[in-house]
Amino acid sequence: MLQALIGPVAGLLDKFIPDADEKMKIAAELSSMAERHAQEIALAQIAVNREEAKGNWFQSSWRPATAWVCVGGFAVNFLISPMAAPFGIVVPQADTGTMLPVLMGMLGLGGMRTMERVKGVGK
Repeated sequence: MLQALIGPVAGLLDKFIPDADEKMKIAAELSSMAERHAQEIALAQIAVNREEAKGNWFQSSWRPATAWVCVGGFAVNFLISPMAAPFGIVVPQADTGTMLPVLMGMLGLGGMRTMERVKGVGK
């Protein structure tokens, strides 16, 4: 944004400052101010990126938690419910129509991530 303002401001310098050396000095200061500003923005973004890369408990734990919920649902549907049925115990079924796409997506992404590591592409 500052780069867009430098041209018009430099044009105004011609109208108000007759001394060419003084105009050049002010124009150079404006230019270096824009570069310093851009560098400060870049350094601030690097700091934000560094903090985001550290992660936190929630970022690193949502995938295992989601997998355990899916495993629990499948355990209820395919282990607990069939084993309880002969004893007359009715166990409500988990909705596999919703769980299966989530689980398959996670397994697919996990498989792709494994291939990246095997090929040396991932960190």
